[in-house]
Amino acid sequence: MSSNPDDIKLEAGLKALKEEDYETAKTIFESIAYKGGDRSSGLQAQMGLVKVYARSGDIPAALALCETLAQSSRPKVKQWAQRTLEKLTETNSSHNPSTNSSTVYSSPFLEEEREEETEFVDFYNSPSVAETNIDDKSINGAIITVNRKAIVQPQAQIEWRSAERAKTWQADSKLNLIPLHLLTIGTFFAVFCVLRELLRFLMGIINDTLVTLPFLEPIQFLYLDPSNFLLLVLFLVVALSPWLLDGLLINFYSSRDLSKDTLNQYSSESVRLLQRVCQQRHWKTPKLVIMPMAAPLAFSYGNLPRTARIVVSQGLLEQLTDEEIATIYASQLGHIRHWDFLVMSLVLLVTIPLYGLYMRISSFGDKTQQKFLRKIAAILSSVTYILWCLLSANALWLSQLRLYYSDSQTASLTGNPNALVRALLKISIGIASDISKQEQTNWQLESLNLLQPVGYHQAISLGSIAPQISFENYLMWEYRNPYRWWLTVNNTHPLMGDRIQKLFEIAKSWRLPTELNFVNNKSCDLKPQLFFLETAPFWASPMGLVFAIAVWLIWQIAYALKILNLSWLYDDGYFAIGCMFIGFSIGTFIRINSFFPEIPPKTTVSDEALPKQLSNPEILPIESTKVRLVGKLLGRRGISNILGQDLVLLLPRGLVKLHHICWMGQPLHPQQLIGRQIIITGWLRRGATPWIDVQSMHTQAGKTTNSPHPIGSLILAVAATVWGAYILLTG
Repeated sequence: MSSNPDDIKLEAGLKALKEEDYETAKTIFESIAYKGGDRSSGLQAQMGLVKVYARSGDIPAALALCETLAQSSRPKVKQWAQRTLEKLTETNSSHNPSTNSSTVYSSPFLEEEREEETEFVDFYNSPSVAETNIDDKSINGAIITVNRKAIVQPQAQIEWRSAERAKTWQADSKLNLIPLHLLTIGTFFAVFCVLRELLRFLMGIINDTLVTLPFLEPIQFLYLDPSNFLLLVLFLVVALSPWLLDGLLINFYSSRDLSKDTLNQYSSESVRLLQRVCQQRHWKTPKLVIMPMAAPLAFSYGNLPRTARIVVSQGLLEQLTDEEIATIYASQLGHIRHWDFLVMSLVLLVTIPLYGLYMRISSFGDKTQQKFLRKIAAILSSVTYILWCLLSANALWLSQLRLYYSDSQTASLTGNPNALVRALLKISIGIASDISKQEQTNWQLESLNLLQPVGYHQAISLGSIAPQISFENYLMWEYRNPYRWWLTVNNTHPLMGDRIQKLFEIAKSWRLPTELNFVNNKSCDLKPQLFFLETAPFWASPMGLVFAIAVWLIWQIAYALKILNLSWLYDDGYFAIGCMFIGFSIGTFIRINSFFPEIPPKTTVSDEALPKQLSNPEILPIESTKVRLVGKLLGRRGISNILGQDLVLLLPRGLVKLHHICWMGQPLHPQQLIGRQIIITGWLRRGATPWIDVQSMHTQAGKTTNSPHPIGSLILAVAATVWGAYILLTG
């Protein structure tokens, strides 16, 4: 071999292989194959990896890589791969095909394969191999297989400092609950207004349909205002919420009662805490409930403290320590004390049946063999999911604010803000781990997300990237970025960095060491120009309203001076709405090019950019990194994911949420790629939750599906312009 660095590495890898040092050989070969720089070196590294995988007993990995090499255009490479593939297939057939790919086998192929060592070494150093040119598909296939190996490696253990708790502390009794109470009331009326408009729409559709049909008459009471009736129903639902939710949780989530004795086995401090707080406040001890789920979850519901229920999952009890479990129970007592759990129970009662309907329709559509029924099911499930999102959105801000109050309450009740920090981070890790293991987002996670201590969206990256970068670096964006508040308006949960920062302020006031070292609390430099572009569609819409008011004033003056009479137009309030739509479209046009810069065809940024991008506290989503990443696509299969709502990319360095536009006419839907190794091209963004706007997905076999985000934004802008103009002309 030459003095090329990759050739030197290959020699070292071959030597390690001959000495049966498989871990060293694997590391060397994967570094070359993953980099994919020198094509001949990449090919030789792939061949070495086949040997390493086979000798270490990971036959499925060897098979996958060997199948890629068997597609090579070089006769010798193809011949070697096909011969090796036959032996590997023979070996694998003696094992259960359903066995997980990470299982280590005792390979009968091993002894025979060792006898051919001389042949392999000669072929490995053959000039015909060294001079081989591999096409991009072969390289991509190799990268995919190598990445799969990297993904299944166990995560590094996180060392917790276990910072101490306060021995004596002064409970904070000066919380200003007025903002929380006002937002709680506002959330109730927001739910009421949305339900009322949906009810009016449904009543109108029914009567309009009856009018068009022969021999039928519209139902007169459907023309009445449903406001009073709806208010009565909502108050009745709130009064019955503890028992209604009991039934829903039993039927949908298989929940059951949790005895104090069982809880005491996991957390004796929690039992003592519940007894102490309830005695002090003269409450009946809340009913304890457990859900048989591996993901760590916790929430509370009810309408009064004496009818309150506190629910935890089995995973939470198993993954958290005694004192950490106690802080979660304390946070739920905080929700009960602040009364925000009452309205959140109503939201849960409204959204759970809708989500259950969405899942049942999706399941029916997946099972039916009739294409027409399947299409109807896809449409209905999508509409139901959108309605669920719409109703859930009413509680977004309450969901955020109430957690700040419950965190403060937890510290006051337990004197242990550090344990709460550890609990929140461990819950994030547990949720990310559950998504990785199940290879999809558990539907329970999504349907109960609003009430959880940690949102599953924020846990996806936070909980999976922890071994790669420190929590301190990852969370820096979340408590230092000056624009972070504007970028969380549509989030279900507050920024974890901000929550932890506030808990550390309490810890420092009690002279406690902190679990994490948030050294620099100073905000980053402002980027007004970039923020202007980032939020263009949102500030341009109210600017359209300002324009409408200005025009209205001018027309009023002109009318008073008898210069111009346009009273038919400016007396119509819809004129302002039309201007807002046009303003939104202008803002969207302004942002498109900056938000979706062109991605060069040969972009090869690997997932090594992920930690750097996520730990930069100054970056904005518009400052995206153009990436070409290789990983495994996770998500729900079937109609329940027809909108691409559950797409996650599993990488060696963590999980990243994917945003994909399902475009009509595409021959390949993303859910057809779920569970497979793919190449993602797109824009990696760091916001309140990191994500990738997908440009395209490529398979190992060369199939491609595109996600036209720029075109989608363009269509949205044009549609807003047309609709705004229509309103201006017709009122």
